[in-house]
Amino acid sequence: MKITINDRPYEVAEGATLQSVVVAHMGDKQTGFAVAVNQEVIARGDHDRHYLQAHDSILIIQATQGG
Repeated sequence: MKITINDRPYEVAEGATLQSVVVAHMGDKQTGFAVAVNQEVIARGDHDRHYLQAHDSILIIQATQGG
């Protein structure tokens, strides 16, 4: 099924969880970012229980240091 991650189209399997997509996109780095699906922030503890639907729009925001 088709989804978007940070405004880029991706194809994922039916029944994919948010956790599986985040791991595929971010690798093993599991800190310093927030995730929203269709403009709703999803708590990190819910990523493995959040099943994606066709045409979901995922936004991954990475924290950066600056001054």
